[in-house]
Amino acid sequence: MATIVVKQIGSPIRRPASQRATLKGLGLNKMHRTRELEDTPSVRGMVNSIPHLVQIVEEKA
Repeated sequence: MATIVVKQIGSPIRRPASQRATLKGLGLNKMHRTRELEDTPSVRGMVNSIPHLVQIVEEKA
């Protein structure tokens, strides 16, 4: 199973509610926190929808 490590680099303050909900869906809520998530199309779509708030730190095969 492939995984990706996602890090929150932006604050959700003054962002639309949908972007805040996407961060919560990824399991992120505070700056500079990281999460290791499955590399699925749905997770990739969530990350791609808020590229200004998160970055992919590492991709593991």
